[in-house]
Amino acid sequence: MASRRQRIWITRAQPGADVTAERVRALGHDAIVAPLLAVRVLPDVAVDLSGVAALAFTSANGVRAFADVSGERGLKVFAVGAATAQAARAAGFKSVLSADGDVEALAEGIAMRRSELRGAVLHPGAAEPAGDLAGELEKHGVEARRLVLYETAPVDLAAAQAQALGKSDAVLLHSPRAAQVLAKLLKAHPAPQLRALGLSKAVVKPLARTRLAAKAYPPFPLEGALLNLIDRKP
Repeated sequence: MASRRQRIWITRAQPGADVTAERVRALGHDAIVAPLLAVRVLPDVAVDLSGVAALAFTSANGVRAFADVSGERGLKVFAVGAATAQAARAAGFKSVLSADGDVEALAEGIAMRRSELRGAVLHPGAAEPAGDLAGELEKHGVEARRLVLYETAPVDLAAAQAQALGKSDAVLLHSPRAAQVLAKLLKAHPAPQLRALGLSKAVVKPLARTRLAAKAYPPFPLEGALLNLIDRKP
């Protein structure tokens, strides 16, 4: 028996939103692309790789932003999950390891290999990252630096658009920041029948006090596993 066709709200920033939308449509559902965050790359960022032994990325946006400002592809890359690792390989990095977890798991994975590192770990990313990777690495005795390449800002949705989106069957969330924006939006425009599907437990955490039909996340922070939740009964 075929699954019921559903309206799925895609909240992630572009260009990732369109990629996710294609995968949702391939599953036979309607994808509504309405990002809650917009990425703005900061101009004229100086990239200093002296003393850097490896790069650590916590998002595909971070990979793309770094690839745009630096031609370096020979450093070892540590990625928070499969999607970020895939983005790194697509950008031309050859040595890519994925933690398949969250920021803490990434830090632990890097710490386990600290004997291989002859220098600092550089974390290129957002002005307000989802987690403090550099701080976590320093707790493990790993020298770490941050490189701010872009910022994410909430997208202002008109009241009518917010109400229409709230009538979706489910909303997909790829970051805690997007979930924070959604929680604020749903406070003004409640959608108790909406299911929130997040990439990980950390992603759905900001929705703890938000009234929803369901809040779910997959056992592994992979987009394929997230999409599998769409057809799963709550």
